[in-house]
Amino acid sequence: GFMTKYERKIFDDLKSPHLKYWVPFVWFGNLASKARKEGRIRDSVDLQTLMNEMNKYRSWCSLLFGYDWVGIPLVYTQVVTLAVYTFFFACLIGRQFLDTDQGYQGHDLDIYIPIFTLLQFFFYAGWLKV
Repeated sequence: GFMTKYERKIFDDLKSPHLKYWVPFVWFGNLASKARKEGRIRDSVDLQTLMNEMNKYRSWCSLLFGYDWVGIPLVYTQVVTLAVYTFFFACLIGRQFLDTDQGYQGHDLDIYIPIFTLLQFFFYAGWLKV
């Protein structure tokens, strides 16, 4: 609904090996200049403000495109995966309760399922997959 059928056809027929996010910005700039010449935009300051805002938005889109262009190296994901699983293996060993038969003070409750460690693992593993 943002483009006419004719504009969509022109947009689709444009051959580019990269994203074509910049095409509507060029169209907007041309239409704004045309509107200034026809008197629909009364002042050059208004046209300047429009173009400045459009350029800000275009630069944000190009920044986002740059983030998408450069992928995260595989070694980072491998290191984070190894760190998460090593952390939880250490938690399973380190968070076990002491033997209640030994009579340690303040350690008379023994829980067999580490609920909070499991919840922590599910959250971290979920974030890792994202």
